[in-house]
Amino acid sequence: MHNTLQYFHGLSTRFDDKLSVWGGSALSLALRLFVGWQFFKAGLVKIADWQSTLSLFREEYMVPVIPPELAAWMGAGGELVLPVLLVLGIFSRPAALALFAVNLMAVISYPQLFELECPAAVDSHFYWGILLLVLVSFGPGKLSLDAWLNAGKQQII
Repeated sequence: MHNTLQYFHGLSTRFDDKLSVWGGSALSLALRLFVGWQFFKAGLVKIADWQSTLSLFREEYMVPVIPPELAAWMGAGGELVLPVLLVLGIFSRPAALALFAVNLMAVISYPQLFELECPAAVDSHFYWGILLLVLVSFGPGKLSLDAWLNAGKQQII
C-alpha cells in the first residue's frame, strides 16, 4: 500500500519543478501586466487634464512634506514610467517597490478613500499593494528582461 501511494504521489508531483518555474513565471507576468496597466491608466488620466490634476493635488490630496506641484509631477511620472519597467520586467523589484510606495502615498494622502460608502476604492489599493509585494518577494519570473539579463550575466562569469 505504501509503495503504491509513493508511486502515485511521484506521478502527481513529477512536473512540480517545471510548473513552479514556468507557472510562477506566467503568473508573475500576468500580475505585472494587470498591476502595471492599473497604474499606467491613472498616469494617463493625470496628464490628460494637467490643470485638474494640479488642482486635486493642491486641494484634495494631502501629500505630506513635498509641495503639491512636485507631488503631482512625481505621481504622474511614477504612474507612467514604473509600470512600463514592470511590464517589461526590467528593474522589476525596484519598480514594484516604488509602485508600492506610490500606492501607499495615494492611500495616505487621500483619506476620503476610507469615507466612501463603497469600499471598492480602498480595497483596490489594498489588492494592488499585495500584488506588488508578491512581485517584490518572488520577482518577475523567467518571462522578463531581468531574467534574460541574469542569464547573460551567468554566462559571462
